[in-house]
Amino acid sequence: MKETKGSGVVDAAGEGEGRLVHFPITFFAIVMGLSGLTLALHAAEQTLGLPAILAEIAFAVAGGVFLLILLFYLLKLIRHPRAVRHEWKHPVKIAFFPAVSISLLLLAVCALPHSRPLAHGLWLAGTALQGVLAFAVITSWIGHRSFQHPQLGPAWFIPAVGNVIVPIAGMAFGYVETSWFFFSMGLLFWIVLLTLVVNRLIFHDPLPARLQPTLVILIAPPAVGFVAYLQLTGGLDHFAHVLLEIAYVFAIVVLIQLPKLLRLPFAMSFWALSFPLAALTIATLKYGALAGSGFHLHLGQGLLALLLLTIAILAGRTLLAIARGEICQPE
Repeated sequence: MKETKGSGVVDAAGEGEGRLVHFPITFFAIVMGLSGLTLALHAAEQTLGLPAILAEIAFAVAGGVFLLILLFYLLKLIRHPRAVRHEWKHPVKIAFFPAVSISLLLLAVCALPHSRPLAHGLWLAGTALQGVLAFAVITSWIGHRSFQHPQLGPAWFIPAVGNVIVPIAGMAFGYVETSWFFFSMGLLFWIVLLTLVVNRLIFHDPLPARLQPTLVILIAPPAVGFVAYLQLTGGLDHFAHVLLEIAYVFAIVVLIQLPKLLRLPFAMSFWALSFPLAALTIATLKYGALAGSGFHLHLGQGLLALLLLTIAILAGRTLLAIARGEICQPE
């Protein structure tokens, strides 16, 4: 029997297509958080003696979620290219496109203990895509249009963070010059964007409520930079200390703002909490192991517990939002 326009089947199909149109690029932040959790568990395995199975489970979940989100976003690109172009032109969402390449780079680091060929392939794909997206975003920022201060926020750090991640696995594969190139580019644009973002936060209107959780992204560049710098240089020095302490400075700034953030209604932007917290956990555990600092090992253990709790709450709240049909809706 042919379905009529008002039938449930057609309505359901239309609703599905409507959800697909609004499937956001920001969902790749979930993969960043889950991959960060995997790497934090792996660091805890090396420093605190946690069983390896925990990191392996987290890696499998992160990989599966990445493939699922990638599939839906590719379907969106095929069926609704205008919606993807709209996201690319959005002053905030454009910064999340490198989250795709960042996810590949993080999964490459996660895969290193299990399969070097898989990790190498993921790293090559992630590095190539990161280079393309980073320069495309930068070109969009400086070459095509003018932006207003209210459109600037911590999410703009995401392309810079992606560049800094490249050396973490790149050095393991012998790509020394490529690793230094991306690290230098990430460090440069982190400093430039940090100046702009702090200026915006101090002298202009507060961030919109939905974007206030992205304030936590301030922690990520110095924390990831510390881990990458260790890979590049092979040990602790004064600059490594500076990077780690800057990460702690921003962590304290965020901690002071935390009560206000926790009063906000749930939004997918809360996943911005996960990866910076994971990066800080990894940096703290690595420093504790290299410096022989019991304080940092205990601090890292506490941060790992907080990270696990954060991921569990975010995952549960996201599944609840999916069940209620609260996500993939017009903004």
